[in-house]
Amino acid sequence: MLRSSAMVSSMTMLSRVLGLLRDVVLAVVIGAASYADAFFVAFKIPNFLRRLFAEGAFAQAFVPVLSEYRQQGSHQAVKQLVDRVAGALGLVLVLLSTLAVIGAPVLAILFAPGFVDNAEKFQLTSELIRITFPYLFFISMTGLAGGILNSYDRFAIPAFTPVLLNVSIIASALVAAPWFSQPVFALAWGVFLAGVLQMCFQIPFLMRLRLMPRPELNWRDAGVQKILRLMAPAIFGVSVSQINLLLDTVIASFLPTGSVSWLYYSDRLSELPLGVFAVAAATVILPNLSRQHVAKSPEQFSQTLDWALRFILIIALPAAVALIILAEPILITLFYYGDVMTLRDMSMATLSLRAYAVGLTAFMLIKVLAPGFYARQDMKTPVRIGVIAMISNMVMNVAFVLPLHWYWQVGHVGLALATSAAAFLNAALLFRGLRHSAVYRPQPGWMKFATVLLMANLGMLVGLSWITSVITDWLAWEWWLRTCWIGVVCGFGAACYGLMLWLGGFRLNDLKGPRSS
Repeated sequence: MLRSSAMVSSMTMLSRVLGLLRDVVLAVVIGAASYADAFFVAFKIPNFLRRLFAEGAFAQAFVPVLSEYRQQGSHQAVKQLVDRVAGALGLVLVLLSTLAVIGAPVLAILFAPGFVDNAEKFQLTSELIRITFPYLFFISMTGLAGGILNSYDRFAIPAFTPVLLNVSIIASALVAAPWFSQPVFALAWGVFLAGVLQMCFQIPFLMRLRLMPRPELNWRDAGVQKILRLMAPAIFGVSVSQINLLLDTVIASFLPTGSVSWLYYSDRLSELPLGVFAVAAATVILPNLSRQHVAKSPEQFSQTLDWALRFILIIALPAAVALIILAEPILITLFYYGDVMTLRDMSMATLSLRAYAVGLTAFMLIKVLAPGFYARQDMKTPVRIGVIAMISNMVMNVAFVLPLHWYWQVGHVGLALATSAAAFLNAALLFRGLRHSAVYRPQPGWMKFATVLLMANLGMLVGLSWITSVITDWLAWEWWLRTCWIGVVCGFGAACYGLMLWLGGFRLNDLKGPRSS
């Protein structure tokens, strides 16, 4: 599984690097002004629903059922399931997209009520939603294709596909933006085009598997019914963090102009390790866990979860420490160009990035703990846990945002802190549920592993604290010099961490884990 995860991680890393380049371009083209806030809201709405349909509840319900059909049935049965799921999902998405385009102002009110008092900003947001929302149809069908390919251990293609989104938006910003009076319209059309490209890219690989969907509408199909039953509760269970982020956007729309953008830029950076490693691990273990559950192999099921937890912790903890220490130089290196992004934007985004980084380990753990339930087709337990975490997040939003906004004018930091705290609660309850039901039983060696991990992170903390006290001229340098130095600093931190792991006796072979089933 380490090899599969590494392959997915490498493809995802390419996508995330291009994603960072995309965000750099966005910072240069639209910065953090009011029209930037409007674009980020318009992009976030279909992106949120994408997490539900493409990467979230749909994937977690579809992959276990498809794995079951593959293990127990014929190729024809699998093909029939794919056709009927494509027909049902496609119809829902077409209807949803049509309603969203017609009712774009209603969506703008729901997701950014603070924009209502600014007629120009509100109108711009509504117009952008009409362009970006159909992206949901294309990317969700792409998600269906990706679920099929992942179930057949074709992990690289779905992992590479997001690259096309970043390339499309970058090209729109650099090439098409000058053709529009407002550059954000070019970006919105870039999102739309990306959806089409991503869907079309998957088609040849589905044809090679002889599983190219021919949509067939049959709501009474047993497989479709089972997926729908599993999806309904999973919508909340798998997407709590995304719902929390959307609630943050709603509240941030009432905060000073720029708050939505500060949260966007900081969240994007915190999602880099989350997307590269946690999503990669979750993508690889879900089909394996599903097959192990069908094959009635509880010991191998537990070993797979144990491997995933160790893999995540060895990545998440140093990533969180590094983001907390290096938040400001990283943001300055990536986003501080000319007059579009100001020093105030940098300082505000730095605070929210550090707040998100506090919860990074929890965000990543959720990605590998939740499949332990979904692979067994248990959707109710994560839902209960998700609702508890979401309600807690809403309470903490009020508790954190109000004092931080009133006294220090940094209410957006409270939103990020509340999201991180809710993630820890979510991860803790998921872990307790797996342990309580004896689905997960820790393998030997955890005490030694935890000790080595603690010492390695302390070593990296000392190393990064020292080098950042020596290098302090980030604002004075040109972009290329900043880029070189941030690479040096990150490389130095990684070397400190790797050296401490090696001195503690950790070797890469320790993460090879159980064989894929």
